[in-house]
Amino acid sequence: MDSAILADASDNKRRRPHPVTETHATTSTGAPVFPPGRYGRRREPGRRRPKLVALLLALVIAAGVGLAVRLYQQYGDPTYDGQVLEYSGITDSQVVIEFRVNVPDGGAAMCVVRARSRDGAEVGKAEVRVDAPPGETRPVTRYVLATTGRPINGEVVRCRAA
Repeated sequence: MDSAILADASDNKRRRPHPVTETHATTSTGAPVFPPGRYGRRREPGRRRPKLVALLLALVIAAGVGLAVRLYQQYGDPTYDGQVLEYSGITDSQVVIEFRVNVPDGGAAMCVVRARSRDGAEVGKAEVRVDAPPGETRPVTRYVLATTGRPINGEVVRCRAA
């Protein structure tokens, strides 16, 4: 090894000083002591309200579940499901949409159908009532949708109970 990089040999023989012992000023005797009146009143440890926090948490969870159920009933009911079978008869002013809807036996549904142009703009939209005859749960409906421009497709946006 290169002796120029190493420290002087006499430095290695030097004694280290004794470690400093702790005094009454550096030892901890528990809670710190503050001069009276200087920092205000301190709270007692453990004055939390776990029952109140648990009650509020339960209320928030119950409200969230209630909101989820309501929104599911309003928007997510799989009973009313529309499916496009075909769209045809495309002209500059209309499209014929044939679609099937799942409804309860003998029930009725309101379906929103729409047509879009090549650039994606909505050129026609309508609400169509679909009534199922008794004993049938998947009625097929043909609807002529009037448009304001030439559509490239027809689609069922959503269906709900009538």
